[in-house]
Amino acid sequence: MIKGVKFVTVPVRDQKSAIEFWTTRVGLQIVTDQPYDDRQRWIELGAAGHPTKIVPFELEGWDQRIGDFLNIVFYSDDVERTYKEMSARGVEFLGTPDKRSWGTSVVFKDQDGTKFLLSSK
Repeated sequence: MIKGVKFVTVPVRDQKSAIEFWTTRVGLQIVTDQPYDDRQRWIELGAAGHPTKIVPFELEGWDQRIGDFLNIVFYSDDVERTYKEMSARGVEFLGTPDKRSWGTSVVFKDQDGTKFLLSSK
């Protein structure tokens, strides 16, 4: 029986700039950082106390996915506050938080222009 999602892979152009973005600007923590092959490292980033991790990886043949919308939704107890905090740290958002009957959401971009959704829980 499936118990959850261990990690999701995010295609990136450069792992070093991805680490800076996800830790310094978004606020995730490095959980694992070890050699993978002669070109890159295996890096898992996560939010404190949550099991699902982000793996920024230079995936051969996935270049067309960089800069597109990835169907990965992050959540926050207070989307507007998180939006303000992340904006202050240099994260680019596509608009302002949108309040709907089901909750609040807003789209942001990573260091490569890939888009993600930030939503209320």
